[in-house]
Amino acid sequence: MSAAIGLAMLMHLQQAQAQDAAEPEQAQAQAQNAEASARKPTQLESVTVTARKREETLQDVPIAVSAFTASALFEQNVQNLGDLQGKVPSLQVYAARGSNTTLTAYIRGIGQADPTWGFDPAVGVYLDDVYLARPQGALLDVFDVSRIEVLRGPQGSLYGKNTIGGAIKYVSNPLPKTTQGSVEASIGTHGEQGIKASLGGASDDGVWRARVAAASMHNDGYGDNLTYDSRNGNKNTNAARATLGFFPSDEFSIELALDGMHDNSNPRGAKMLKANRFYPSYRPLDSDYDTRSGMPQVNHSELEGAALTFKWIANADWSFKSITAYRSSETRSNIDFDTLPQKIGDAGGSYSDHQFSQELQANFDSGGSVHGVLGLFYFNGAAGGINRSTFLGSPPYTLLGLSQFAVSSGKVDTRSVAAYADFSWDIDPDWSLDVGLRFTDETKRALILNYAYADPAFQRPIAELANFTGSNSSRNVSPKVSLSWRANDRINLYASYNTGFHSGGYNIRANCAVIPSSCRPIDDEKVQSYELGSKMSFFDDRLMINTSVFHNDYSNIQLSVFTSYTLPGGSTGFFGDYTNAGKGYIQGLEQEFAWKPSEHWTLSGNLAYLRTKYSEYLSGGVDIADSQRFTNAPRWSGGLSLEGQYPLARGGSLGGRINYSYQTKIYPETTLSPLIAQRAYGLWNAGVIWRINEPWTLSLQGSNLADKSYRTTGYNVAALDIVTGFYGAPRTVTLSARYEF
Repeated sequence: MSAAIGLAMLMHLQQAQAQDAAEPEQAQAQAQNAEASARKPTQLESVTVTARKREETLQDVPIAVSAFTASALFEQNVQNLGDLQGKVPSLQVYAARGSNTTLTAYIRGIGQADPTWGFDPAVGVYLDDVYLARPQGALLDVFDVSRIEVLRGPQGSLYGKNTIGGAIKYVSNPLPKTTQGSVEASIGTHGEQGIKASLGGASDDGVWRARVAAASMHNDGYGDNLTYDSRNGNKNTNAARATLGFFPSDEFSIELALDGMHDNSNPRGAKMLKANRFYPSYRPLDSDYDTRSGMPQVNHSELEGAALTFKWIANADWSFKSITAYRSSETRSNIDFDTLPQKIGDAGGSYSDHQFSQELQANFDSGGSVHGVLGLFYFNGAAGGINRSTFLGSPPYTLLGLSQFAVSSGKVDTRSVAAYADFSWDIDPDWSLDVGLRFTDETKRALILNYAYADPAFQRPIAELANFTGSNSSRNVSPKVSLSWRANDRINLYASYNTGFHSGGYNIRANCAVIPSSCRPIDDEKVQSYELGSKMSFFDDRLMINTSVFHNDYSNIQLSVFTSYTLPGGSTGFFGDYTNAGKGYIQGLEQEFAWKPSEHWTLSGNLAYLRTKYSEYLSGGVDIADSQRFTNAPRWSGGLSLEGQYPLARGGSLGGRINYSYQTKIYPETTLSPLIAQRAYGLWNAGVIWRINEPWTLSLQGSNLADKSYRTTGYNVAALDIVTGFYGAPRTVTLSARYEF
């Protein structure tokens, strides 16, 4: 049983340097199985990670990283990346505003809340080593997974493509040598229905291997659209992956992986938090999830990807890896900012994205004191779309000539080239020095066409808001240095300096006519991180404690804001602006632990403290740093989990867990609206798992058992008097049956 709920994957293993072979996953599985049989029942499980692009145990790698094995993800009821909330220190992760599958992720107070096509996420998501450039569809559903790793802090040397806040690595199950598979079906409250299945096998000689996996997830959502008599946020998502591998020898292999996702869910409902002055007769509803939206329920996303991976062991010292990938996505979405039948603030848009990436890696390990990786990375992407917005588009404002209609359209092309190196030198048995460096050359070219229209059909343009092309180049050198000291066999200490950058670009909603600065390029964000950490184990690997203390200097902070302006007739307009606010710092402490007092019980948890402060925040040329706050950065957060598992007399086992997660007050958006800000709250979750020998497993899981009402994000558009909030899921209970063969 996993030692942690994902809160603490803290284990100790005698350091073993794994070779990047053509079959590393099988070799790793065999080694873990051998060690598991040798470990005492009272010892915590060991976990292998690839945070430094080579296999190491979690306790040996001098990085703040949390890891979740497949069994831990199942036991902790992690259905998608959003369920990692509360299980990883300093991580805020949830579905973006009205979507079920668009990702919002913050690590240590750094992230991106606005999923606009002009910018890449500040927390990188990697699907089997392939970088996902867009947040649409990146809230990955968990199925047929080997493990998930969450790297905290800037990863500028090894994961430099805008991975300024951290990285989330999703690792699928490896190709098997024998026939194996599983089927899992689930039902639950709110119309929950789902099925996940996988099947893998190989030819008799093991040269050809394949695996397919699919998932279909559905529920009825958590609220009603009272205007259309339809459900808000009802999940309707299907996803699949297929991998074919060719293994002609132990030194060489080729794998082709295909994946796709189709999300045909309705938009999530937002709660009106105050009456709107333009239509004051509409009062806020009692439900957190009901709306009276007059917009059609549209929130469709389609994604597909392909990756070709070559692995070659050249000799005893060097191995090479090539990852060639292509991904594309299409999204159509309606956003009713006001949630009412009247068109106070309505926006409908469609987006598309295409990306090609190529990464080459060379791993060196001669069995001596020096080992590391060299790499080249190339990325070429194009993202664009069109947004059609209507403001005050209903009577009496249409009769008074106060309605506004606007279109934002265009595209952003990105070309990025990077070279990196990361090497460790074991100075002696106790001391190790890790040095990394990444050079990045990135260019973004934008075509932006924004117009104001006279009619709701967007046929008669009356004003040009933006019509230009631009090119912005970034060159960055991100160094890293880490010194680790093994005080004894149970205590590993490290100190590190790490840097990262998040490339700038252009605001696709720019309004040059009233705010000329909105059409100038946004500068790159940069972070310098200083960290002290320890990884410790005690009492014969029964107790593991990992701690990190860090200070980040954060400059040219990019923020998405609503900017208001006064039109010639005296009415007020606004647009979504993207700007560099200034600079600040982030300080914090993180701790993960796991304790196994007996063979059958495990207590684990995590705790995070964040202190964030702007040292400069320029608005209209005025420094307002003292009045501003970082978003998605609670001062305190953490969780505690108790797990138990007992064998049954007739075979199998019965296990259970209960956990509690907590966080203090949080500001989800940049206006710092007190109505949208979420006060301190905690969530209770629990589960019972009955393993009926082999191959059956029954699982009963409950989330938010106290039915706590809490906001994850929202909109505050002052010019239209719109204040709405999106809420996390209410109490849910799910029963699932799993069959493995």
